[in-house]
Amino acid sequence: MTDSTSEVPTACPHAPPKPPSREGKVSLWRYARLFRQDILSAQPARLYRAWMAEFKTPFFHSYLCNDPELVDLVLRERPQDFPKSERIRVGLKPLLGDSVFITNGAQWARQRRIIDPAFEGGRLRTVFPAMWDAGVAAVERLRPLADGKTPVEIEEQTSHAAMDVIFRTLFSVPIEHEIASAAFGAFKAHQKAQPLVNLGSLIPLPNWFPRFHSRSARETARQIRALIGQLTAQRAQELREGRAPDDLATKIMTTPDPETGETFAEDEMVDQVAIFFLAGHETSASALGWALYLLALYPEWQERVAAEATKVFDPDKIYFSTLSRLKLARAVFREAMRLYPPVPMYVREATRRETFRNRRVRKGAQIIISPWHLHRHTRLWERPDEFDPARWDTPNGKECQRKAYIPFSAGPRVCPGSAFAMAEGPLLLAMLTRAYRFERVQGRDPVPVAHLTVRTKDGIFLRVRPRDTTLKTPEVER
Repeated sequence: MTDSTSEVPTACPHAPPKPPSREGKVSLWRYARLFRQDILSAQPARLYRAWMAEFKTPFFHSYLCNDPELVDLVLRERPQDFPKSERIRVGLKPLLGDSVFITNGAQWARQRRIIDPAFEGGRLRTVFPAMWDAGVAAVERLRPLADGKTPVEIEEQTSHAAMDVIFRTLFSVPIEHEIASAAFGAFKAHQKAQPLVNLGSLIPLPNWFPRFHSRSARETARQIRALIGQLTAQRAQELREGRAPDDLATKIMTTPDPETGETFAEDEMVDQVAIFFLAGHETSASALGWALYLLALYPEWQERVAAEATKVFDPDKIYFSTLSRLKLARAVFREAMRLYPPVPMYVREATRRETFRNRRVRKGAQIIISPWHLHRHTRLWERPDEFDPARWDTPNGKECQRKAYIPFSAGPRVCPGSAFAMAEGPLLLAMLTRAYRFERVQGRDPVPVAHLTVRTKDGIFLRVRPRDTTLKTPEVER
């Protein structure tokens, strides 16, 4: 990178793990059987170099679009013609209700008008102290495990840290709070009960076929929503009494729709908080876990990130402007989301007949935009399967960042918390690598699989050793 040593770390003999691709054609039923194991390893190798692919089933057609012009058309130019797939809504309904993540049309537009102001640039400064406090807590939780001998399951640690950020920034309570702790436990159980829900549109079933949710999935979703309801009701009472803290929940609950003047009702707020739990926690936890693993795989990059953090963190007071100085940490986090995009596929539905690359697309077809394939596309990226945070300063990296890098989607439906995530991720990464050295465990490299996000089959196990300098808890600029 430009602000540090000019030397680029040497290549690692171990490439970042990637699920095996299937050569040649894969039949529908073979594909369905592979899907039950993991959708990523079911993908034919040709999709990493194809501009477009068509999947035919007896019930519907799907089109995977890797052509940047088609991606731009669907997500940016005409998003109203390609709404979220109904299959996605049905799959996520038990947990998310009618949240902004799965609604369409006027309902979605109203929700974004209320939610977006909570994530404007100035609000990031307001919640930064809560992010910092969550990072300090994450460092302290890891301390008794950092003996350098016993492998530590890192995804569990990053999940804990990311959920702590959500509770502190949304409701001004740490994860140790009774309700927060119970909600986190229920969410972990829900992940196990319904791991493939966000990819349900790829299963070859007709729209009229009923989608069944397991009893445990319905029960854990009910528990999570009930706990969120308790926090929301408490905040509503605090607002009525004039003693509510200035956090994201307060901002969202008090922001009126500029067109109607209405605010979210309490039950609507439960839906929106549920998506913050899913998108805000799950995606950050996934990306942070993969970033730490990649730094263990490439120790020279890890030492550079740690050195940067030691240099830019003031030992007496942490300023919000510190975020802009974490250039290496940001580049590593961005590269981790390129190789392992938290949400591997976005699914839209064509509302009318289209023509894509001289191919007719029927009304009702499923349009799949896949960051997993787009971010590793062999005709777009230089060395697409290699970990190289320095790529973002190259002409190819800059061009691909503009047209082939969409970890938060793009266009009007871009994740409203993308700036939040790009502050949280590099900050926690810098704080953890400043305090600890993460080392690869031979023979236990993680295998990526698609759950609610791109996670691992059996976890990320790393050895953790404390560094000579420990992270203090200075006064934070508030």
